[in-house]
Amino acid sequence: MRTYCAALLAAVFMLLLFSGTARAQEDAAPNPIGELPWQVGPATGKIGARATIDVPEGYAFLDVDGTRRLNQLLENPPDGSDTYTLAPHDLSWIGFFSFREMGYVKDDEKVDADDVLESVRKGTEQGNEERRKRGWETMRILGWSFKPQYDEQLKALEWAILAETGTSKSKIVNYNTRVLGRRGVMEVIVVADPETLQPAIADFKRLMPGYSFAAGEKYSEFRAGDHVAEVGLAALITGGAAVVASKKGWLAAAGVMLAKLWKLLLIGFFGVVAAVRGLFKRKQQDKTVR
Repeated sequence: MRTYCAALLAAVFMLLLFSGTARAQEDAAPNPIGELPWQVGPATGKIGARATIDVPEGYAFLDVDGTRRLNQLLENPPDGSDTYTLAPHDLSWIGFFSFREMGYVKDDEKVDADDVLESVRKGTEQGNEERRKRGWETMRILGWSFKPQYDEQLKALEWAILAETGTSKSKIVNYNTRVLGRRGVMEVIVVADPETLQPAIADFKRLMPGYSFAAGEKYSEFRAGDHVAEVGLAALITGGAAVVASKKGWLAAAGVMLAKLWKLLLIGFFGVVAAVRGLFKRKQQDKTVR
């Protein structure tokens, strides 16, 4: 019996030793996503001077520089805009926020979903040229995950398109929200696995009451003499806003726009989740101690 207990204790000791070594190796392993300057909640994420969003406990926020580095890791083309990131600790979805100053967008346009989808297809094919130049995955539009819907009360347009990557045939869904403001539009893209899109959207929407335009930037604060955009709601989906400021043809301008608006998650991305979650937890503990 004494020999059995000794053997059992030795086995437990070796198991703990192995687990500790494995954890140490995991902590020591380089994790470029975990090393980004995440601001863990509870905190207030400042989206430039345009807006803020509450970052609750269990979530984290990246500034412009951190988001730029994240997009490089995820092989998302740069778009020249200041983009910010919000994500839960388990990285089940990632939200990208950027403001496009285009003027006050009138919301009285009816969106024809079929026409819009065809425009998105054409523009995405044109945008694939940029991805091929970089040696990145191309995109193929499969259809609506859900059709465009406009919320009159929130002044927000939302839609989701299902796409497929060219080589790996991986399915990807980008859930888009465009929140109308006085001088332009806050563009929000939520990226998630298609199988977990609905809970991801529900989680994201739960956080949106914590979003607010800064004073003087709200849609309701429009005043006579403010610049009015030359495009309507449909152009916020098709990338047509780029045409207004571009001397290129429609397909070229929209293609570049759509290539930049699509966000991808690399295959194997979620393999880093455990390590990043652990980092967030340590940052949260450090913040609590202070």
